[in-house]
Amino acid sequence: MKEATGELNMTVITIIIIGAIIVFFWAFWPTIQNTVTDQWTESTTNEKRS
Repeated sequence: MKEATGELNMTVITIIIIGAIIVFFWAFWPTIQNTVTDQWTESTTNEKRS
């Protein structure tokens, strides 16, 4: 029984960690996407000028 409780605790911890990662990316995705888009636009604009 003690071993089963340990496995359950690890499962709960894993689910919480995965949830935290999902929430992190959900919260910061717009910022990340805008940064990548801005850098991409700047890079392609500079190539056209050269």
